[in-house]
Amino acid sequence: MRHELMETTRRSLDRIAVDAQRASRTPALAAGVAHRGDLLWSAGVGTADLADPSVPLGVDTRFQIASNTKTFTATMVMQLRDEGRLGLDDLVDDHLPGSDHPGVTVRQLLSHASGMQREPVDAEFWDTLEVPPAERFVSDWNATERVLQPHTAWHYSNLGYIALGELVAHADGRSFAESLQSRLLDPVGLRDTTLQQRAPQAGRYYVPPFSDAPVDEPVLFTGILAAAGGLASTVADLVRWHAFLLDPDEAVLRRDTVSEMLEPHAIRDDRFSGAQGLGFAVVRKDGRTWFGHTGGAPGGITGAYSDRESGLTAVVLMNNSVAKDPEGTAIRLGEEVAAHDAPLPARWTPGPAPSAAVQELLGVWFSEGSAFVLRAREGRLEAVVGGADPAVAPSVFEQDGPDSYRTVSGRERGERLVVRRRDDGSIRLLSWATYRFTRQPLGFGERAV
Repeated sequence: MRHELMETTRRSLDRIAVDAQRASRTPALAAGVAHRGDLLWSAGVGTADLADPSVPLGVDTRFQIASNTKTFTATMVMQLRDEGRLGLDDLVDDHLPGSDHPGVTVRQLLSHASGMQREPVDAEFWDTLEVPPAERFVSDWNATERVLQPHTAWHYSNLGYIALGELVAHADGRSFAESLQSRLLDPVGLRDTTLQQRAPQAGRYYVPPFSDAPVDEPVLFTGILAAAGGLASTVADLVRWHAFLLDPDEAVLRRDTVSEMLEPHAIRDDRFSGAQGLGFAVVRKDGRTWFGHTGGAPGGITGAYSDRESGLTAVVLMNNSVAKDPEGTAIRLGEEVAAHDAPLPARWTPGPAPSAAVQELLGVWFSEGSAFVLRAREGRLEAVVGGADPAVAPSVFEQDGPDSYRTVSGRERGERLVVRRRDDGSIRLLSWATYRFTRQPLGFGERAV
């Protein structure tokens, strides 16, 4: 059943949108909140194209999404990894012919932890806005500086994502644009997400601090720069993109790969409220974890974030180069619905009967005096700490041999759970991550019988 927002929620969302448009002095703002791809609310505030007021402003209006493009580039890299064509800890030098930057890995570039300088080699780049020719990229890359040691700090790098775009193109034997279309835009159904300008298109503006008169801005992230920020898209398509990330078609992208991309690799700020995953930012706010990205380019400031637990997505697109706080605005929109008018969770449904092997493991076990509960849910063996907050995700196991299980998510992910039996076949103890679990609480000095 489609969730209908209360009128009070809609008014609050409208106010957040108008306040953001005013604070950013952006000629146009388009925004939306969705639940697993179902658009619950949207707004268009202002005028999309000041030279042509007939251009519509809404969920289908195309804006420059700038660095939100990086989420697509990162996803294609992960597809290549899943296909066995590269490893995250492979050296870029091994995949980009002619590259000569020893020690730079794919993972470092994905997580902005490589220490590579922020922008392409030309020190005049942001003054001239001249896009370097593609055929010169490798020599330019080799001339760039590693300004920090890897993994010492989060250091944002457009340069790193340009290199990843070249890596994708080389691995696929076709242009970055062709890979993007074939690997993601077509399979996910993102018909309005393009590397070309196409109507209905919002204008691109800079609003000076001492004037209310907008100035036209150019399209910057073209050619070799496209992988770092070249896409234009709409509220509707970004909602569709995030709906895919929340519930991926595994023929396109594995669900566990999305989870891997959202694992923190570098802390973004000294308040420990935000981290960088592989291509996505991860932000904690009021007990929820939002993942997504912002974008900033001439005439395009954007934010798109989702919460996996609630299934909510919030998107904001603005067309003033100096619009404010796209991450905060998007998350405020999502939080308004999550806190005051969240869709109902899915109803409980019975699961299948557990196998005989799983059945004898169910119940309470003790380790170091603490109780743990093993249970069967939706056909899976799970473990939770006794009395733990129900919101804490359980550990989930998959059987990988007789009396052997692998932890595939949650606490102790990657570790084995092994069943130790007596001579008569009954269970003496469980060994999980090498710690013993027994039916009765035992001290370290008491041996399990």
